[in-house]
Amino acid sequence: MSMLLRKVWERVLWRSDSSTSASASASSSSSSSPPEVACSDMGELELLPSDILMHILRLLGPKEAAKLSVVCKALRSLVSDNRLWIHFLQTHQAEPSGDSVFFAETTLSYGYPLPPFAGHWPQLSFKHIYGQRALVPGSIIIDGGSGYCKFGWSKYAYPSGRSATFLEFGNIESPMYTRLRHFFATIYNRMQVKPNKQPVIVSVPICHYDDTESAKASRQQLKEAIYASLFDMNVPAVCAINQATLALYAAKRTSGIVVNIGFQVTSIVPILNGKVMRKVGVEVVGLGALKLTGFLREKMQLNNLSFQSLYTVRTLKENLCYVALDYEAELLKDTKASFEAAGEGWFTLSKGRFQTAEILFQPHLAGVQAMGLHQAIALCVEHCHSADLACDSDWYKTIVLSGGTACLPGLAERIEKELHALLPPYVSNGIRVIPPPYGADTPWFGAKIVGNLSTFPGHWCVTKKQFRQKPRLNLIW
Repeated sequence: MSMLLRKVWERVLWRSDSSTSASASASSSSSSSPPEVACSDMGELELLPSDILMHILRLLGPKEAAKLSVVCKALRSLVSDNRLWIHFLQTHQAEPSGDSVFFAETTLSYGYPLPPFAGHWPQLSFKHIYGQRALVPGSIIIDGGSGYCKFGWSKYAYPSGRSATFLEFGNIESPMYTRLRHFFATIYNRMQVKPNKQPVIVSVPICHYDDTESAKASRQQLKEAIYASLFDMNVPAVCAINQATLALYAAKRTSGIVVNIGFQVTSIVPILNGKVMRKVGVEVVGLGALKLTGFLREKMQLNNLSFQSLYTVRTLKENLCYVALDYEAELLKDTKASFEAAGEGWFTLSKGRFQTAEILFQPHLAGVQAMGLHQAIALCVEHCHSADLACDSDWYKTIVLSGGTACLPGLAERIEKELHALLPPYVSNGIRVIPPPYGADTPWFGAKIVGNLSTFPGHWCVTKKQFRQKPRLNLIW
């Protein structure tokens, strides 16, 4: 195959040189001898069907294809085909999927706030986009979730490490700036990179406050502490986005409802064109991953199952637990299953496998006085429907799950079933619940999509100069 491609390349170059020589000879001859006009400048390649030529270009790769674009006009037209460069973007870059690249470049390239209209991709040159993405320096991604932090470089396929979140750094009574500075310094030391080399994308938990003046002041204080601590470390540009919005981007959506099951609480966040609709209402349920793990621990203790640490319980939850589509029917089934925990041997669970996740829908089983997850989501959907915003009336019918606990099998199907039972048909019709697109690391991958944009850092980031000059920036939050 390499010999064939080499011969094709040599033939094209030979034709190009021959055409140049012929043109020079014709221009120097007598005017009474008109130059010979060729019907094509592709020579013998003209005999090949265009789909075969396109396949050859795909095999050559982006660099060689770009070189061919200067050989002759006919090839230049073929090489500029958007389909060819979409193929290169899908196969020659370390991306989670080609669809993510397409979504990013047609929808997110405009920066924040996102425009209310979809991108018009036929007007874009994906050859130009490919070149621009190759020049993007990449960014440091710090996904500081409520349970643990995932960090890494946007050019990598996956996060390169994990650590405690900024909430756990330093003394709880220390100023937020001091804790954040310690946290970010630790991450950069573990990554062995200098802060002044690349821009950084910081993913932060959604702030669970009502829209009171004190809540707004608290959010603003946290924003300023994040930016100030990073800029004092000489980071060139900072992009701070909440986890819910990044999870939505990872699902290749800009509008919808994100159900983020965090470490301690679960938030239901309506997002329109990338902006959190706080006035519509962010619902909060006082149940998170920690409560589920604790509930399973109690079940295991009641069944005289001994274990060394809570980590073992969490491992069993992640590998054996699931969500029952019909809880009452599941109680009548034999649901025993076993799993070998590293260093502790085999564990067998039965009804605890689905009873653990059931507390999301029936919190009273765990002694918690709160509405069920499905009820909180239904309430958010009703608020979105009643808001009657000037946009696509079905924007809120895409529901994206996020968080490690959201990866439990059967959760999306159960939520969808419950919503159809709670909501009237004219509201529930068309509702689609999407499991976490990239598992527990979904917000990190949303940040990765942003960090590899051809227009990044651009409108997505705030520089140190902008932060110092404008006291009230419209930050991405």
